[in-house]
Amino acid sequence: MPSVKLTSLSEAAGLVRDNDEVTISGMTFFRNPMALISAIIRAGVKNLSFVDREPGLGLDIMVASGAVNRVRAAMATFEHYGLAPTVRRKAEEGAISYLEDTCGAVIAGLRAGAQGVPFMPTRGVVGSDLLKIHEAAGTWKVIEDPFTGEKLVAVRSIEPDVALIHVHVSDEYGNAMIMGPRFEDELKIRAAKMVILSAEKVVGSEELRKLTRDLGLTLSATSLYVSAVVRAPEGAWPTGVYGLYEPDYGAIEAYYKAAKQGLAANWIRDNLLRRWQ
Repeated sequence: MPSVKLTSLSEAAGLVRDNDEVTISGMTFFRNPMALISAIIRAGVKNLSFVDREPGLGLDIMVASGAVNRVRAAMATFEHYGLAPTVRRKAEEGAISYLEDTCGAVIAGLRAGAQGVPFMPTRGVVGSDLLKIHEAAGTWKVIEDPFTGEKLVAVRSIEPDVALIHVHVSDEYGNAMIMGPRFEDELKIRAAKMVILSAEKVVGSEELRKLTRDLGLTLSATSLYVSAVVRAPEGAWPTGVYGLYEPDYGAIEAYYKAAKQGLAANWIRDNLLRRWQ
């Protein structure tokens, strides 16, 4: 019988340590674990590394609050607004380190982590200037296909210390369901050393089984991988959650404008931290 993982936001945030490497669910303005991010900011966790394929609001807020000082991502974007404003400014100022990646390589690294193998080969980046950067960082290496001799890039396994994942429904043991786009979240859940879930709804295990059966879905997380579950209705706001609520573009634009003026901390204090006290 699995153990009960249900806990509070503050207790879940206490599992994240200074200098951990973290990843988060969703992308840009969709299903970011904002309640968990708020709790981590409130807990004062510092010097985090961040890895993801296409992060947006959640990453920018973690950088603006001083929680993250190292970023590895294919792109940090605010969709039609442009690049993530605080990430861009801090990277240009040299206040954070930014390792530019590619979507395919990040996914390959997460897939290696999820499968428990040391690296995953990928095509398409041989000849890129990124190759020298990543070879120096120890994240990529050119190898030769032992069967054909083709030059490939081996992407070192990505195994974040913590994955912060917002889901639609979980039971109290960490068996959880995501509806709609899952992005790389199922790889992150299996690659990370520790998984913390926030859930729009926490239901009994039998109700969860019925939901997945009725919807024809499979579980995205099982109790085997999950360390903590937090009940967090609208826990992705102002990002959206498929089938439940759209991104709050009014709030996102207000944050973007504040961040462009160097006032992101005020927006975070007045809107995010007060929402999940």
